[in-house]
Amino acid sequence: MRLIFLFVFLFSFNFSNAQLFNKEKVLNKENIDKKRWSWGYFLGFNAYDFQIKYKEQGEDIEVDKNPSFNVGLIGNLRINDYLDLRLEPGVVFANRSLTFPDDDPLNPLQNGQIRDVNSSYIHIPLLLKFSAKRINNFKPFIIGGASVSTNLSSNEDNPQDNEAGQFRMKTNNYYYEIGFGIDFYFEYFKFTPSIRGVFGMGNELVRDDSDIDPLTTSPYTSNIESVKTRGIFINFLFQ
Repeated sequence: MRLIFLFVFLFSFNFSNAQLFNKEKVLNKENIDKKRWSWGYFLGFNAYDFQIKYKEQGEDIEVDKNPSFNVGLIGNLRINDYLDLRLEPGVVFANRSLTFPDDDPLNPLQNGQIRDVNSSYIHIPLLLKFSAKRINNFKPFIIGGASVSTNLSSNEDNPQDNEAGQFRMKTNNYYYEIGFGIDFYFEYFKFTPSIRGVFGMGNELVRDDSDIDPLTTSPYTSNIESVKTRGIFINFLFQ
């Protein structure tokens, strides 16, 4: 992910620098942003993490983040020269691993310390894009909004829990998102690299059955107050 970020930054800097100091200011796709509606698609990478809050201070659950990818479509509504409303429905794959501490001899883990959390999301963000004035063939912007997702691999209704080796999460979740990017105008298309942070707003944890029973506790979920997704998207948009 660091190499990808560095590549995007260097590409953006070199292209922008060339546009600023190039005396031949030939505008590519001069009218593409004048359309009321425009369409496109995106490809990208993500690194999803968990924000875990605990009821009592103790040894933290370790979260191992594994980069994955996302793909989707773009629907853009032009409001004015500097403001657009954008819908970006897509499919997001995320891979995370949880390592639970096993430090309580009175309540030991029953089925291992590691849980692989492989998620497949239908992710639908509604975003406002605030653009600066176009300079030759590039235009920077910031973007933000809210999104909803359906986790097709949540296992929310799975009768097996961590006692059987299954970490469960809620299926439907809500987020807020904020990021930035640059529109680059080429002869035949507009290319947009962007970086966006995604932050979950609700608790996604489905507690173990033994945690629901007042007479028992789960060594996996009893000390967890909440689990929320957070992540970074690096997307490459084509219009």
